[in-house]
Amino acid sequence: MDASFWHAKWERGEIGFHNSEANPALIRCYDHLGLEQGQRVFLPLCGKTLDIAWLLDKGLRVVGAELSEKAIQGLFHELGVEPAIRQVGSLLLYQAEALDIFVGDIFDLSADVLGAVDAIYDRAALVALPPALRQQYTVHLRTITATARQLVICYEYDQAQRNGPPFSVASEEVHQHYDDYYRLSLLETQDVAGVMKNRLTAHETVWALQPLV
Repeated sequence: MDASFWHAKWERGEIGFHNSEANPALIRCYDHLGLEQGQRVFLPLCGKTLDIAWLLDKGLRVVGAELSEKAIQGLFHELGVEPAIRQVGSLLLYQAEALDIFVGDIFDLSADVLGAVDAIYDRAALVALPPALRQQYTVHLRTITATARQLVICYEYDQAQRNGPPFSVASEEVHQHYDDYYRLSLLETQDVAGVMKNRLTAHETVWALQPLV
């Protein structure tokens, strides 16, 4: 799975993963991020999620990273905001008040370019990546955010029935990636229907990750 896969998804409008409202799990579990007004939250592989508008309404500063420029053009259009756009190395930076979105390969995003963040909300990044990339991603995420606390949403289902994305990321794998650096708390586990195209039922798991130091 490479960049062309996701660009093609957005070009064809195959964005069943894009919800028409803020994620209910975020609304229920938001307090576990421990954020105050004016603090900065990072959304990796954010797409044009309405969670961004919801977080902005909380008085937060939001920074995202997304591969598809088409998705980010859609995001700013739906927000009704005209962005300032500039090149930052190999990335494009779309900016508006309290909102920074880096467009390009997240692995090209450095800590210096990203800037300080107070928390990470990972709704769609870990589950979007195949197994070969997830270890690289979790290491990179910790590196560029100084191991900021996280709220992570995963799905568990039988991939023999249909493969991702979103991929099944079992609880054991979440622990493998993060146990050495975070204290993990499983906040919720519930059945969710329609995660996959064939309406396969999955278990949604919501995790709070607090840095060990």
